[in-house]
Amino acid sequence: MRKRVIISVIAGAALSAAGFYYSLRHVPLGDLAAYMDSVDYWWIAPAALLGFSSFIIRALRWQTILGTSVRLSFGSAYHPLMIGFMINSVLPGRVGEIARPAIIKKKENVPFSLGLATVGTERMLDGITLVLLFTWMSSVVAVDPDMEMSVRGHYVSGEVLDRLASGMIVVSIVMLALVATLNIRAVKRLLKRAVLAIPDLLAPEGAGRERLRETIFVPVSQIIDHVAAGLSLLRHPGRLLVCSVYSAVIWLSQAVVFYIAVLGSPQISITFTQATTVFVIVCLFIILPSVPGFWGVWEAGGVFGLALFGVPAADALGFSLAVHAVLLFPVLFAGIVSAVMTGVNILRVGYDDRREAR
Repeated sequence: MRKRVIISVIAGAALSAAGFYYSLRHVPLGDLAAYMDSVDYWWIAPAALLGFSSFIIRALRWQTILGTSVRLSFGSAYHPLMIGFMINSVLPGRVGEIARPAIIKKKENVPFSLGLATVGTERMLDGITLVLLFTWMSSVVAVDPDMEMSVRGHYVSGEVLDRLASGMIVVSIVMLALVATLNIRAVKRLLKRAVLAIPDLLAPEGAGRERLRETIFVPVSQIIDHVAAGLSLLRHPGRLLVCSVYSAVIWLSQAVVFYIAVLGSPQISITFTQATTVFVIVCLFIILPSVPGFWGVWEAGGVFGLALFGVPAADALGFSLAVHAVLLFPVLFAGIVSAVMTGVNILRVGYDDRREAR
């Protein structure tokens, strides 16, 4: 047994390292190294530490959301979260979002649909926070919808930014409406009754109907219960308040990372308000399809945002690469450590997640 554990850990470490290498192949390391030569490293360490601490807050927030239905320790929430974000940096399609519920299902026996619903609740909180930040940003700076540019093959413009912001507002409203609806017990009961009544319409009375009900529609009704439980944050005002504060801290701390990086970059001279504006613009642009880790589209958003404040494209590109690396590399490393500590095979879980989601 001990030999099997050692082999599992070694294999997990090797596969995680391979994933790390795979993610780095999208990074223009030459450009990053050239810019980093001009950076004041006294500012890099606190920026990286603050950026990583926001993920600790994310783990606390997820633990709090899960706490409406199941009790998990901080470690049981933290390790899957870091593995999930690391997988997002390695595999396409943001598959890391479904890695988390898959991992806690295997490790903690939490129903997959419940875990996935809590991730959806997280994304709703993030979406609402980003919409509020964009609303604030719109009052601070006017973005010309005709402003456009292409950075490393990624086209960005003021019009695209407006469309992304509008889409985020619509998604947040729809998600909030879904959460509110499933928190009404009468609606949930009606939905379950409707699901359990479907066999009566599809099959004649007898053993076949009951078998159909038990094998397909009873599990579907249980999934409805799990999803409703995962989205039940609105019925817990205290937890909702705590999670809202966590969300504000998460996003503002990453905006502070942007500003700390500004302080360490002699070529960039913008205020904290302007740095936060650039951060919001980047966060909206990375909604666009891109390679794992958002390499390219992140930098395009940074160049676009910094151009609003007169920063030359060459300096803006180097700065955006540096901030991206400061925020992402610690997450990649922490995700590998979590995968090794928990024995999670990140390549296998990515494959299993796709099957689970079907």
